[in-house]
Amino acid sequence: MNKRVYIIHGWDDLPTNGWFPWLKNKLTDEGFEVHAPVMPDAGHPTIEIWVPFLKHAVGQADENTFFVGHSVGCQTILRYIETLPAGTKVGGVVMVAPWVTLKAEAMAEDDTANVALPWIQRPIHWSKIRQYLNRVVVIMSDDDQFVPVEDGKVFVRELHAELIMEHHKRHLGGYDGVTALASVHGAMRKMLG
Repeated sequence: MNKRVYIIHGWDDLPTNGWFPWLKNKLTDEGFEVHAPVMPDAGHPTIEIWVPFLKHAVGQADENTFFVGHSVGCQTILRYIETLPAGTKVGGVVMVAPWVTLKAEAMAEDDTANVALPWIQRPIHWSKIRQYLNRVVVIMSDDDQFVPVEDGKVFVRELHAELIMEHHKRHLGGYDGVTALASVHGAMRKMLG
């Protein structure tokens, strides 16, 4: 069965920005089926819209289904995995710049708190998610302008994630000048085999 990869962009972003097209092209060239959906109303991502949208895009998930997320796209993937039927396993998840909190200065920006608070305040059911995952890799940057580096420890503790720390790449987005990311490709290739 063909291995499927879903690349889920973040807040106020598009799958045509940053390193997403680069990763999609590399994995497609290597023979994998890669999907990078345009998430709805990306300027105001909500759990109620993004999670069902991803569920519809994926259809039936299984051990040949893999995910790559950036920023709030990571939370979307985790909250989607929470909804899977008991006994389901997905191949793995690579999360780039994931967060469970945001820095105070980021929260002070216009409208950020309104959008971010539901994602921060609604509990994530870590133990349930862990049952569905074979492998988790988290990639963060040591100078992320939005995400506290300590958030990485949460994913290591709760999901037994492997943590890769990049240096001086900010929030690892296209707007930070990151148009290729070898660590995300390397992590995916290890998972995909």
